[in-house]
Amino acid sequence: MKKLYGVTTAMVTPFDENGRVNLEKVAQLTEYLIEKGVHCLYPLGTTGEMIKLTVEERKAIAETVVKTANNRVTVYIHVGDVHVENILELAWHAHEIGADGIGVVTPIYFGVNDREMENFYVRIANSLPENFPIYLYSIPQCASNELGIEVTRRIVAQCKNIIGIKFSYPDFTLTSQYLNVNNDNFDVVFGPDHLFLPALALGCTGTVSGVSGVYPEPFVAIYNAYQEGDMEKARKYQEIATKYCNILKNGSNMSYFKEALKIRGLDVGVMKKPHLDIELDEIEKLKAALQDLDKELSVNS
Repeated sequence: MKKLYGVTTAMVTPFDENGRVNLEKVAQLTEYLIEKGVHCLYPLGTTGEMIKLTVEERKAIAETVVKTANNRVTVYIHVGDVHVENILELAWHAHEIGADGIGVVTPIYFGVNDREMENFYVRIANSLPENFPIYLYSIPQCASNELGIEVTRRIVAQCKNIIGIKFSYPDFTLTSQYLNVNNDNFDVVFGPDHLFLPALALGCTGTVSGVSGVYPEPFVAIYNAYQEGDMEKARKYQEIATKYCNILKNGSNMSYFKEALKIRGLDVGVMKKPHLDIELDEIEKLKAALQDLDKELSVNS
């Protein structure tokens, strides 16, 4: 059973000018990230604009990433959706195509109570083989629902295949509580990538990072330095990584990610409507800011 660790990259979804998924670009992005040294891939999450996609589009993307990765890195497919029936279909599809596991975001938009949250996850987990791993996914600022610690414990106690959580909110108190679930046998991968190093120090196994989908290098360097016990080097790269996070708006607008990838030489297309690409003047500002920071990254590499 493979787990998420290190730099898990939340991938953008490439679209063409007509809003169609570009699978060739999906494969190119997958190859790019593997070559840059990321440890795991996490397509079809928030960064991947998942709720704008059909079930068939999501299946095609998942198949492309798994096939292109070809067991060189761990691949978890995010399968969260508004419809539970879609989640179950996408989860089984991920299992059938050979993904290493899945992530499932909490119910979104409509509020749920703890009983409903528990029923939601237990139903999904129990529909899959016990050896097919699942990560819970909490992003309360987007989903409007939070996974409290007590309901998390109840869910995990009933589901052997729920082995961790992707937590995308900068709350270290709750993070530390998640780490104590299941007698400390519960993985936490931290979403706010500007806090990657302190999350590692707290005991998290890694980050699920959108910014690393554009600039993997400083994040990989943070993890490697931390594993080697070189905290000075890790702090230096965290400072650089945080600057990239700020320039790229910390994932608040995926157009910054896509335009930055174009600047780096990988055209992953446009935003899917209703969202629009950032305008030319903002692209020029972005290009100038990245050029300055790229020099700093180069000097420290």
